[in-house]
Amino acid sequence: MEKLIKDFSSLVWGLPLVVLLIGGGLYLLIISRFLPFRFLGHAIQVLRGKYDDPNDSGQISHFKALTTALSSTIGMGNIAGVAVAISVGGPGAMFWMWVSAIVGMSTKFFTSTLAIMYRGKDSAGELQGGPMYFITEGLGKSWKPLAIMFSLFGMIGALPVVNVNQLTQAINDIILIPNGVEVGLKSNLILAFMLVALTSVIILGGLKRISNAASKMVPSMVLLYFVLVLFILISNYEVVPKYFMMIFIDAFSADYYKGDAFMGGVLGALILLGIRRGAFSNEAGIGTSPMAHGAAKTNEPVREGLVAMLGPAIDTLIVCTLTALAILVTGVWETTSNNGVSLTASAFSHTMPVYGKYLLMVCVAIFSISSLFSYAYYGSKCLSFLIGADKKHYYNYIYILSIILAATTPFKVMLNLIDGVFALMAIPTMIATIIMAPRVVKEIKKYLKRLKEA
Repeated sequence: MEKLIKDFSSLVWGLPLVVLLIGGGLYLLIISRFLPFRFLGHAIQVLRGKYDDPNDSGQISHFKALTTALSSTIGMGNIAGVAVAISVGGPGAMFWMWVSAIVGMSTKFFTSTLAIMYRGKDSAGELQGGPMYFITEGLGKSWKPLAIMFSLFGMIGALPVVNVNQLTQAINDIILIPNGVEVGLKSNLILAFMLVALTSVIILGGLKRISNAASKMVPSMVLLYFVLVLFILISNYEVVPKYFMMIFIDAFSADYYKGDAFMGGVLGALILLGIRRGAFSNEAGIGTSPMAHGAAKTNEPVREGLVAMLGPAIDTLIVCTLTALAILVTGVWETTSNNGVSLTASAFSHTMPVYGKYLLMVCVAIFSISSLFSYAYYGSKCLSFLIGADKKHYYNYIYILSIILAATTPFKVMLNLIDGVFALMAIPTMIATIIMAPRVVKEIKKYLKRLKEA
């Protein structure tokens, strides 16, 4: 089973998908004339609520839409995913994660603008957004198979298996084992049931409760993590420039790459690893975030797109870079065989021997638990599209069961499974976005005209 899932993940993450994600993203950047970077200031004003109108259609504010989307992307991809990238690919992997984020900003802008432009109604008559709706509303009924493909894989991709798996590993490595508690199936199951209880309370309360929880948790967890990593960097300030430069140099020499070659070369494999981990971290082009942004209270699609594009910048350019530098400057990536969240914990313990790993544990817990809420919303939205809004609550039961499965399964299996499914979600999302991109460009022009007249 483990080998089968690994082969499946490697197969779908071939060259065609990289071309679709990165090539497609570059195409979007060029036809929008680098809009994400020209309108960064305006995007921040929209996020702060300058243009909010309570009479606009939708369910949640711009800020809550971004924090709901961020609570799913700022999760284990930033702590465990970066650690995996560095332990396999060395410092250079981070550079390719940056590339995926910069390109991902334009992808996020286009997919989330489309999510508002082509909102559809679910069977209960509620306005909904997301790839399955913009495919059917924007491209017509004949494209419905693509929307069904997205929804089917979206239900699997939204399962919280990586987050739960890494949270369990973190609790075991940081709290239980050092205190002499025997770790095994029994302790993992107890942890799983505690998570089930907590998650059930929030997700059964629907989007309003999820977005309220996320908008409170996300800003504070990013700030806490930022302060902790800053402390690590200041404590090791003399080696920070060396490792920062190493990210750029190693990106093209791939001296530290330990995985399988790709297309006959190590550099190609390093680029693929960085893009894969970048996509896992910021989910640009995968299609999850447009489901949160599609619920935003706005009648201006471009505004929501601008808010959405801040996601990869916060997620990969800031949070992932912090994790990478903490792992690099403390040297733990060369001295330990740890992987995933345990490697990041080693970096924290290196600088803050007594309490470092416990502070990381707080971040890991908040990162993981906030992700659990958003993903449940995404998965139930996919099921609602397939079989009707009145039956979407059934997804929550599958979701809760998967928490128990994830707490007791090896990390690599879970990571490969989600990687592979994310790739299959990206195919319909990117194809539809590229086809409809010229319509978004027209919408940008109209929006800028309205902005000047206002």
